[in-house]
Amino acid sequence: MDSAVSELLEDEEQLQPWQTDRSRAPIATKIVVAGGFGVGKTTLVTAVSEIQPLQTEALMTQASAETDDLSGTPGKTTTTVAMDFGRITLDDDLVLYLFGTPGQQRFWFMWDDLVRGAIGAVVLADTRRLSDCFPALDYFESCGLPYIVAVNHFDGSEEFAVADVREALTVPSHIPVLIMDARQRISAIESLLALVGHALDATPE
Repeated sequence: MDSAVSELLEDEEQLQPWQTDRSRAPIATKIVVAGGFGVGKTTLVTAVSEIQPLQTEALMTQASAETDDLSGTPGKTTTTVAMDFGRITLDDDLVLYLFGTPGQQRFWFMWDDLVRGAIGAVVLADTRRLSDCFPALDYFESCGLPYIVAVNHFDGSEEFAVADVREALTVPSHIPVLIMDARQRISAIESLLALVGHALDATPE
């Protein structure tokens, strides 16, 4: 019995304030994580999600050999064919729902549905393949959704200054650009917070 009570108390200590006080409903927001093929979208969602993330990973086969360029990601064996989904609860009763987009062009038709209702997007970039994030940048510019650029640093890749990345991608000065590591939870969370702040600044009162 003592063990059961102890476990119950531990569970209550882990609860968020809004879970014990029903008058405090959390603010739920939707964020999209986009970018080119193999840039780290699934990795970011997995790194920060407090729930078991929903992933739609499928094994890559010879059928896609002519359409998927693996020169920059030779060790990649799976790909997202629909979306990634995760959730993270931040301070001030803020809950973020994360939706990772598929990277290949043949799945871009899904983006309109995934973006609907989002407050903003994190566009991941790989300095070895910067041109792969141009479609995502163009998409969010055209639909007017606030976004930031997060350069995912891969092992063995050359490090560049933020100013150089901004110039190479011709990103406007008011758009945040940062360097991060999608494998590191703290780094990924900082990127999400940067987007939330930018979305608040960009949204008219």
